[in-house]
Amino acid sequence: TAAWLPDGSIAAEAASSPTRSAAAGSVAHAPDIPRMPDGRPDFNGSWDNGSGYDFLRPQTGPDGSICISGCAPPPGASSAPGVRMAPDRPKYKPEFQARVKELEERQVEFDPVLRCRNPGLPRIGPPDKIVQRANEMVFLYDDVSGSFWRIIPTDGRPHRDDVDESYLGNAVGRWEGDALVIETIGFNEDTWLTDDGAFHTRDLRVVERLTRDGSTMQWQATAHDPAVLAEPWVLRPRRMVLMENELQEPVPCVEQDLKHVVDGTHHDNPR
Repeated sequence: TAAWLPDGSIAAEAASSPTRSAAAGSVAHAPDIPRMPDGRPDFNGSWDNGSGYDFLRPQTGPDGSICISGCAPPPGASSAPGVRMAPDRPKYKPEFQARVKELEERQVEFDPVLRCRNPGLPRIGPPDKIVQRANEMVFLYDDVSGSFWRIIPTDGRPHRDDVDESYLGNAVGRWEGDALVIETIGFNEDTWLTDDGAFHTRDLRVVERLTRDGSTMQWQATAHDPAVLAEPWVLRPRRMVLMENELQEPVPCVEQDLKHVVDGTHHDNPR
């Protein structure tokens, strides 16, 4: 099993007697998890993870106008507001909060995703498809700003020291029991941690943890950037559901509207 330490890192714990078989070194696996030939959980498949912009619910008004977010309920619908969780945001040190506020207020000008750039980690969220091999994982993403991919070694090798900083960083994975833990470093500064101005430095380190239970999977991520964050940002867990449909090539992200912007008005992104 594994435990979260106060700094957000993960430490292995000794297995208790009920989880260990009588044969030395043999560990009983959790039931209802499909497995690879080597006994590891099988993460292969396409996963519905609720990412993208499904929080938007466009509505066409009587005059033909289209409301994207915060719309009045349609005729006949209940006027009672639905339960909506507060946006999940990192906590910054006091001296950086003004910069975050400025970036949020000027999101239309500075948000890299609005210019079809890679969202980066952890903003891109869980993968939409996983291809698993004995020594690596391939993560495929179908994001609002395009298609992206990661190749994550799981054979015990360290982070590479011969690659440039990048949007999705330099990742290595390891197994802790049935959990896949991925640690990523080597980021550039051209992405945000999430929406609304959540910038980071090149020292960002992201730890992801994925566990499968039948046809569902949980993805959890923690962002460490002590230069600007007041504490590690532990994101809310995200639930992934196995799909029968395969991914299709997404519509290309082509920025055509920013040149027509007349002010910085933008919706409050609840993700």
